[in-house]
Amino acid sequence: MKKQEWKRWFFIFVGVVSFSFLLSSVGFANESTSKHFGILSLVPAVLSLSLAFITRRVVPSLFLGVVAGGIISGNINIVQAFLIPSLGSAGYAKILLVYLWCLGGLIGIWTKTGGAQKFARWAGQKIVTGRRSAKFFAWLMGVLFHQGGTISTILAGSTVRPICDEEKVSHEELSYIVDSTASPIATLIPFNAWPLYIAGLVAGTIPLIPNEEVGLEFFFRAIPFNFYAWIAITFTFLLAWEKAPFVGKRMKEAMKRVKETGKLNRDGAEPLTAEELTEVHVPENYETSLLDFIIPIGTLLGVGVIPKFLVGEMYISEAFLLSVIMAMITAGVKGMNLDDIIDGFVDGAKGVTIGAIILGLAVTLGNVSESLGTAVYIVEATKAIIIPTLLPAIYMALCMLIAFAVGTSWGTYAVMFPIAMPLAYAVNPDPMFVTLCFSAVTGGSIYGDQCSPISDTTIMSSLACGADLMDHVYTQLPQASVAAGLSMVLYTIFTAVLC
Repeated sequence: MKKQEWKRWFFIFVGVVSFSFLLSSVGFANESTSKHFGILSLVPAVLSLSLAFITRRVVPSLFLGVVAGGIISGNINIVQAFLIPSLGSAGYAKILLVYLWCLGGLIGIWTKTGGAQKFARWAGQKIVTGRRSAKFFAWLMGVLFHQGGTISTILAGSTVRPICDEEKVSHEELSYIVDSTASPIATLIPFNAWPLYIAGLVAGTIPLIPNEEVGLEFFFRAIPFNFYAWIAITFTFLLAWEKAPFVGKRMKEAMKRVKETGKLNRDGAEPLTAEELTEVHVPENYETSLLDFIIPIGTLLGVGVIPKFLVGEMYISEAFLLSVIMAMITAGVKGMNLDDIIDGFVDGAKGVTIGAIILGLAVTLGNVSESLGTAVYIVEATKAIIIPTLLPAIYMALCMLIAFAVGTSWGTYAVMFPIAMPLAYAVNPDPMFVTLCFSAVTGGSIYGDQCSPISDTTIMSSLACGADLMDHVYTQLPQASVAAGLSMVLYTIFTAVLC
């Protein structure tokens, strides 16, 4: 940052601290309950999101949200109360070691072997003939890697980025396609962990869903009515072929820029992917082949995904680690010396440092919001707005807000489903009505997770595709919001007609 910007952030910091102390010491604090801190529960999430949008600086914005949450909750020592428990948690360790270091290391090795670029060129000869077909290729990979969330964005983004870069697909377009085919497709092609997770949450909540088996059946029955997921997938498909009925102003500018200048990112952008992950340095006398890409990716899919269909388990952590090891072994067997292999891995791991910092702070802010009862407060504050015909649309809007504020769809499911299902059944026990409410919760949570700048899928989409995080958020929001708006209209129409 420049000196002037440091001064600006210093005054912002002083203002946030002073304001947080003021809020925690006056009447607002009287609203706190054993479950939440009243309207103060919203402050950390709203503050972080607002600063991120205004300043485009995600790291200090997230940090200030954590600081504000610590003051409001009375845990002023945020290091002991939030940072150490969050950054030292098994969940963040998995993100750091598996999704970031192994991902970065794997891509770093590919910059030494040229494996990903070789595959991209080979696939390009089969499918890609220009910008539009390159974007379709990205959409197709997003659909094929339908495990949802982080793994989908990593697999799809790292696979298609080289060919999309070659065909001048802006990183805003690519990150939107990758992000918008990650979680949405996971709820439409449910050969993953999503159905079982949600079935466990809804089991026993209403007489229509007495156990997990019926909850699983309910999930499959609701797929046709998951309007947001269907529209999101359709919008990205149409964007790929440049036939989208609506494209936001910033996305249009990105498309125009890359066509006229060839610049994949805007001037002044700060991509999450460092140069270590974008520049290929294949050693002399090393012959790149498809094996450099196929063996690591085959290991990743073979160990991580295929067992799901055979034994009902997924071994994602093991798969990522083994894929890096196999990439190293393949390069070594083909003649690359160990120093070059290690250099590639280390450069790749360094290249995802900023992503690791942002994800660490996002995890911490999520824990701060949980300690303040942010999601619980939002649900309690809005539960009085019950109009039967509008309930599915209300559920969707509420889940959009919660997931956007806390950056997770699964966390939103955990809060909403145990509340939403009994309320929907009490309002109207008709199975179709309950199904529509169920689908609305599913789709609304996906929207919030997909669009939030503190969501892991949003961050990893930007990281894998080489985009500036806030550029990705700004260019994705208009299309996703239109899809969400259409979904709420459809829920209202279906509820009025069928229930």
